Amino acid sequence: MKISRGLAALILITLFQTTLVAEYLYKDNVIHNPKFNEEVEKLGTELYEKTGISLRLLMLRELPNGSSIVEYEKEVIKEFSEPTILLTFAEMNSKVSILANDTSLYKYFNRKQVLSPVASPVQAFLMAVVYARSFDEFMEMSGESGGTILPLLAGKAKKGEQLGKYSGSMFNGYLDIAVQIAQSKGVTLEGDTGNTNKDIIFIIKIFFYGIMLYGIFMYIRIKIKHRRQKLEQE
Repeated sequence: MKISRGLAALILITLFQTTLVAEYLYKDNVIHNPKFNEEVEKLGTELYEKTGISLRLLMLRELPNGSSIVEYEKEVIKEFSEPTILLTFAEMNSKVSILANDTSLYKYFNRKQVLSPVASPVQAFLMAVVYARSFDEFMEMSGESGGTILPLLAGKAKKGEQLGKYSGSMFNGYLDIAVQIAQSKGVTLEGDTGNTNKDIIFIIKIFFYGIMLYGIFMYIRIKIKHRRQKLEQE
């Protein structure tokens, strides 16, 4: 889809209406938390110094009228000449996207995995069993897991805790991408809180396992109840 000059201008105006927070937390209209800013900047700086790749995070309140998140990213990414990856979140649009200015950058991390709505292989398998309409679709769905952003974003947050959910999920995804790039390049990040990241995902997995097992238990219980009632009627 070709973007109009008017839309491009609107996006650029929107970009510079808010002061750019830092080099790697490139835009933040949502969190406004100095600690979050500091952590993203620290990790992004280290990643760039060790790999030559810029990973920039954009936290938008809402996308400009008429633009998709990918259209928005394509306009923003034109500003960078060095190898750049954008991780973008639009709160009101409920959208998350990843875009690189060179397709060769995608080989350093698994974009599909990062953006998967499924946290665990077991959950992916069960969802494939329920929703897949063909064997090929079953194989594809059952192999899609390991999401580090959407499973956290989808979790319910109490009133006043939304910002914590947004910052936690987006930093988790930012970290996941950064660590994968570093590993692909054969370097280690000091900011790699790998154990913490794994603990978060482990908790998510346990939560989903519990829901799935409870659902299976209730399904079997209802089936048994209906079978008994049918036998009694006979």
